Amino acid sequence: MRVIEPPFNAEPESTAESAVEKPASARPRTVAALVALIRPLHSAKSLLLVPIALVDTGGWTLPALGRIGWAIAAFVLAGACVYVGNDIVDRHRDRLHPVKCHRPIAAGHVPVRVALVYLAFLLAVLCGVIGFGPGRPYWPVLAYLVLNVAYSRVLKHIPLIDVGAVALGFALRVIQGYLAIGERISGWLVVAVFSLSLLLVIGKRRQELVESGPAHRPALRGYSVELADHLLQLTCVLSAIAGLIYVRTEAPLGPYGQAAMLLSTPLALFALFRYLKVVLVDGGGGDPVRGLLRDRGIAATGVALAIVLGVTTVLARHPALAAEILR
Repeated sequence: MRVIEPPFNAEPESTAESAVEKPASARPRTVAALVALIRPLHSAKSLLLVPIALVDTGGWTLPALGRIGWAIAAFVLAGACVYVGNDIVDRHRDRLHPVKCHRPIAAGHVPVRVALVYLAFLLAVLCGVIGFGPGRPYWPVLAYLVLNVAYSRVLKHIPLIDVGAVALGFALRVIQGYLAIGERISGWLVVAVFSLSLLLVIGKRRQELVESGPAHRPALRGYSVELADHLLQLTCVLSAIAGLIYVRTEAPLGPYGQAAMLLSTPLALFALFRYLKVVLVDGGGGDPVRGLLRDRGIAATGVALAIVLGVTTVLARHPALAAEILR
């Protein structure tokens, strides 16, 4: 029997086809990995926190909305820079985490050199947004970047300081919103945002401690599940008190501040109780943004709270309408 062998340089048709198709299909995967690298879902932090300052302004004008939009863009870009930089620095630790090991750099989908070029591009765009934007102070954005550099190098390794540094980044977003529209900064609202952010970060740390222990994050060696539970209780109390004091004193609700506080109290408490249940009973809290958006109880309570505050704000700003409705 004679076996007829193929020519030496012959290549199977399927292999040749895959060689042609591979570069074409690799581009969409690379683009998708670069998009995932900046965590677009987490842009909700800036979309929700920066415009909070609009609550305290007397009227929503187009210039004010434009300045708020510019501030949101600056913080979205700053957050993207931070995510890319952190993933470059933490790629070795992320590979030890059951979830973070799938991040583009840790998983090898985006080479480190490509990520560095990507980071340089994002920083250039951010400089353009700040340089050519409305003439408003942008020091909270710059402070956010400096804070996160310090966090990546030092602060994230110090127990308790690490969670405070992350929560401070959320408060800086609110402050930037006030600076964008030129309004006086509400101290109690900033405290409420800071404490609520601290609550979410502690819940995330607790979940990391339960899932993977301190191997992924050295600062977790300074925590225990019991300590995290106590910190959650303390920050829950601070969040509720600061938020309700803001509604009663500094919120632009006029004579309806007390009514808004009374109506908001059960809603705020239920939302906090629900979050504690998610973290302590259901084992959630590892991804605060995704968890808050997906939990129906928290989402429904948030909508109800927004309706209460929205209605009382409208009544306070339009006395004639309030007199017509309440007569």
